[in-house]
Amino acid sequence: MTMEIHNPELAKRVTTHIRTGQFEDADAVVEKALDALDRVTAAPTPATETGAVILAALQASPYPEIDLTPPRVLLTNVREVVL
Repeated sequence: MTMEIHNPELAKRVTTHIRTGQFEDADAVVEKALDALDRVTAAPTPATETGAVILAALQASPYPEIDLTPPRVLLTNVREVVL
């Protein structure tokens, strides 16, 4: 099968990877790209994400001295509700 690359920027990227010796030919570049695509699409996505994921990411911050607690504000324009 013969394939043509019509996008000059893409052709340049493929040629650059071949010239660096990272790949021996365009077939190897395409194969590596498709392998990477298969890995990404095959990766399981979590069914549900919770606030725990965000909290863990914030707590892993490289700046632990930053206070992540939101400020408490008293709302004066809200009336009290009796149930």
